[in-house]
Amino acid sequence: MKKTIAMAALAVAISLGSVSCKKKVSDTDLQTQATTVVTANPGASVEVKDGVAHLSGTFETQEAKDEMIRQLKSISGIKDVHDMATVAPATATPAPVETQSAVDPAVQQKVQDAVKDIPGVKVKVVNGELTLTGTISSSDARKVKESVDALKVGKVNYNYTVKQ
Repeated sequence: MKKTIAMAALAVAISLGSVSCKKKVSDTDLQTQATTVVTANPGASVEVKDGVAHLSGTFETQEAKDEMIRQLKSISGIKDVHDMATVAPATATPAPVETQSAVDPAVQQKVQDAVKDIPGVKVKVVNGELTLTGTISSSDARKVKESVDALKVGKVNYNYTVKQ
């Protein structure tokens, strides 16, 4: 009889010990872990209630959303994931726009004609703007400026070097 009571007491102690070893994780702890996982996608958020993660927000692709759900389910203590998130619609890539030089070839030719007698000056279109480059004397620089300004062609970048 003593053996039976001892065995019963041992069985009760073991069962209580195994039940107490399995600790329930609080929603607060699960929320912290889930939030850490979800921060990888700034458009998403998660809320944990009764061990269930409620995922919301927007994902770039379905694959990214599926991966997030998989990661949330892998957290020990998360019972399930309720998916309330959406996938952003694919945006159409706009067709490339053909651009032409902002400088009319006729204007460029007028400027070239105006400075043709001044050695060292080159007329180019750089980043869509008429640009004068080269190395010239200060007196020639004055002539170039006066000639080009007289044409009234708009903005011109004077990027030449004036030698003394």
